[in-house]
Amino acid sequence: MKIGYVMSPGRGDVDLVLKRFAEALMARGVAVAGVVQTNTDCGPAKPCDMDVQVLPDGPVLRISQDLGPGSRGCRLDPEALERAVGLVGGRLAGDTGLLVVNKFGKQEAEGRGFREVIGAALSEGVPVIVGLNALNRPAFEAYAGELAEAVSPEVGALLDWFEGAAA
Repeated sequence: MKIGYVMSPGRGDVDLVLKRFAEALMARGVAVAGVVQTNTDCGPAKPCDMDVQVLPDGPVLRISQDLGPGSRGCRLDPEALERAVGLVGGRLAGDTGLLVVNKFGKQEAEGRGFREVIGAALSEGVPVIVGLNALNRPAFEAYAGELAEAVSPEVGALLDWFEGAAA
């Protein structure tokens, strides 16, 4: 069982590198399941829109919600996230070579979100890579324990990690 995680201080950097990593593996014929995130800039007065693409071929789901001007709460749409979780869980199969989870976030830290899908993949011997931020790192480390391995946020490093994890 292998679970790697990627962290980066730049906003959106992990999303981009995970997307490129997934695309590189799929181009090699690896069956990749999971989600990658794309953020759409909405201008200086409004936070970005967050969408996830269910791998390998969609759909794309909006996982952010507009809370109105001046709001400061979490913009994650938990229903949309759970829809993505259900779609990904339904796509895990015997030929899945990798599970990509764009973020081990608040939902996963609280026992929801992709947490069960990650566990199912690991129990089937499917390597898992997740994006992670400092806020949720303690919860991730408590969840993954000694299985967790930090991977540099570069496509080449991720490909090297995958080769080792898949062996």
